[in-house]
Amino acid sequence: MIKQSKPLFDASTIPNDLCPIAVLQNPMLPGDWRSMRPVVNRDKCVKCAVCWLYCPVQCVVEKSAWFDFDLTTCKGCGICMRECPHGAIHMVEESS
Repeated sequence: MIKQSKPLFDASTIPNDLCPIAVLQNPMLPGDWRSMRPVVNRDKCVKCAVCWLYCPVQCVVEKSAWFDFDLTTCKGCGICMRECPHGAIHMVEESS
């Protein structure tokens, strides 16, 4: 293998603080920009916890006889609706 005559880049020019932007948390929550929200049909929900398992932001909240959603953190992706084996969840348009 032939050795390169000069390095591809000068590593001494890389700054020590590569991620200075992520020091302040954004006050906006996923629920602030959601366009669709999940609604649970309590008669169909059997508390199988599939929605809780698949939720990417863990906004599913356990109630006494069904699961519900914390709408401040729910981003409205609809994964819970698609994965619910009993069809107990449907998405409705967010009202303004």
